[in-house]
Amino acid sequence: MYDYAIIGGGIIGLSVGMEVSKRYPDASILVIEKESELALHQTGRNSGVIHSGIYYKPGSLKAELARKGNQQMADFCKEHGIDYDICGKVIVATEEEELPLLEDLYQRGLQNQLNVEKISVEELGDIEPNVKGIAAIRVPSTGIVNYKEVAKKFAAIIKQSGGEIALDTEVQDIIPGEEGVELKTNKGTYSSHYLINCAGLFSDRITQMANIKTDLKIIPFRGEYYELKPAKQHLVKHLVYPVPNPDFPFLGVHFTRMTDGRILIGPNSVFSFKREGYKKTDFHLKDFMEAATYPGFLKLATGNLSEGLKEMFRSYSKKAFIKDVQRFFPDIEEDDIQPADAGVRAQALDHEGNLLDDFAIIQDKRAVHVCNAPSPAATASIEIGKNIVDYLEKSVRV
Repeated sequence: MYDYAIIGGGIIGLSVGMEVSKRYPDASILVIEKESELALHQTGRNSGVIHSGIYYKPGSLKAELARKGNQQMADFCKEHGIDYDICGKVIVATEEEELPLLEDLYQRGLQNQLNVEKISVEELGDIEPNVKGIAAIRVPSTGIVNYKEVAKKFAAIIKQSGGEIALDTEVQDIIPGEEGVELKTNKGTYSSHYLINCAGLFSDRITQMANIKTDLKIIPFRGEYYELKPAKQHLVKHLVYPVPNPDFPFLGVHFTRMTDGRILIGPNSVFSFKREGYKKTDFHLKDFMEAATYPGFLKLATGNLSEGLKEMFRSYSKKAFIKDVQRFFPDIEEDDIQPADAGVRAQALDHEGNLLDDFAIIQDKRAVHVCNAPSPAATASIEIGKNIVDYLEKSVRV
């Protein structure tokens, strides 16, 4: 019997495993991952931004985790020789009506104890000479990294401490017991004193397997990206973000320089017909029906119908997408961009149609279920791992 079993080989599950191995060097640890490699889904399919935490409500757990996680991620990468760059980002207003929202964002950054600064149009031109804007703020602590490489290092640390990682292993049933839990998988049955569920897009189903009822449902949203063709990559120097729409839960189209030099543009956010549906044509009947018939999703879709339709239109119309791009970079034409790999965001939704904006962690006698780990989860993964082990320590010890 293992001391700790962790379901999910993404950056959160691996961070938890790393933290457990540090606190309990003698504990036996098993990480279970259904894919043939680690960090294949949300971890390996995001824009690679080391977030500052400027968007989050002052005093919230997300704001605190982002601020701590930002520095921890930079320190970890430096210590382990992982390529990263704290290059900063600019948040740019292109229309007069965005100016009060930009000011609110600036004040929020100050309240979150960030080193944010208002910059003039001339200063914006020095940082991003090809951007068109009427006002901007700069967030120097934002950076970029390849989170898949970070996750691999977490896994290496787990293995060095004697932990095991079982790939191609899918959990099919969970049987709670007095002394621990049994995990029935396609590769046989594993027993563990304690369970940590970090299954991301399937975290709600794992929770259900463990006979825990929640008022949550994971709704998948596909983030569709374009990238600049090499001949135009010089137009974007760092990270450029729009002023977010306060009535819509996603940030809007932004521009991200990756550590390999590519420039991602996006994401466009649309409801995915499959939990791991990275293509527009991907469809899974159970995933679709489960989401489409959930009362919370119906309320969300109705309340955000206008913005949702715009996102869908941009998904199928490159011309519509490029119009948003040209608000910031007039010199980028339709032929200058090409489709890039999409990602799918696991967004928890409650029965009333509310998108859970913060982390949702459910404790049981011998388990901790991470049912919502929204952005900045990758940025704050080291700190989140510590927090999850803290949750475990409140009621159990090996």
